[in-house]
Amino acid sequence: MAGSNTQIRIGTSSFSSKDWVGPFYPEDLKPSDFLKYYSQQFDTVEIDATYYRVPAKKTVESWAYSIPGDFLVSAKFPRAIVHAGQKATPDGDKLLVPDVTYPVRDAFLEAVSRLDKNLGSLILQFPYLSQKVFADKQVFFERLERFLDDLPDGFSYGVEIRNRHWLTSAYAEMLRARQVALVMADQAWMPHGDELAEKLDPVTSDHTYIRLIGDRREIEAITKTWEKEVLDRDDRLRRWAGMIARMFRRQVDALVYVNNHYAGHAPATARRLNDMIRAEFSRS
Repeated sequence: MAGSNTQIRIGTSSFSSKDWVGPFYPEDLKPSDFLKYYSQQFDTVEIDATYYRVPAKKTVESWAYSIPGDFLVSAKFPRAIVHAGQKATPDGDKLLVPDVTYPVRDAFLEAVSRLDKNLGSLILQFPYLSQKVFADKQVFFERLERFLDDLPDGFSYGVEIRNRHWLTSAYAEMLRARQVALVMADQAWMPHGDELAEKLDPVTSDHTYIRLIGDRREIEAITKTWEKEVLDRDDRLRRWAGMIARMFRRQVDALVYVNNHYAGHAPATARRLNDMIRAEFSRS
């Protein structure tokens, strides 16, 4: 939804779930046509696959070919940059280190730049970084500042960290000085956006970036297929709707992405949130 020049875009994290065939995608739709159909239902998507590898040229060109001119594709920086480990534990000796990560950065940016005006925000999604990875959190933040300072102009960026104790005013100011979005993640151990807003202003760029991730352990105890919502997240969604509406009134654009693990079926949850935001505006 949009008003004046401020936009609220709501989509999902990835578009390729086979479990969506039937409840979202038509039964006879080819996987190669998923994105084209998806882009007729939503106006943005977050690509999760780029976290695992730099996308091939032909892959990015196929995305660009499948979407209309006003559609936005956001994407994650590769794991080799934000995790750098070969196993589950991140490698603190390599994470964000220029000699190790800048070649991957450059290849990634060159690939996604083919989306041109359809390119949304590019996200540095860090895993939880324990003291075993960074005994001194300042080492991480110094590397992050350098990495952000060395990023080329012409792209939109965001950062997600998954340690709630690192979400400080100083961190927000560091991002704000560089016009990089502070990514808010609705995840099991992270604060809801409205809780975060009580301690700092989460708007650090011309847009806010919100990821509704959920609790993998909780939902996978119920289901591991994603054809319907199985958890009631309405209370949390209403809180997000109120917060997004408040940001809209501040003329802050919003990019919001819903994961299947949030409630069970991301397209339905995205539409539910959109309806709640419209209800917020109808009351004002």
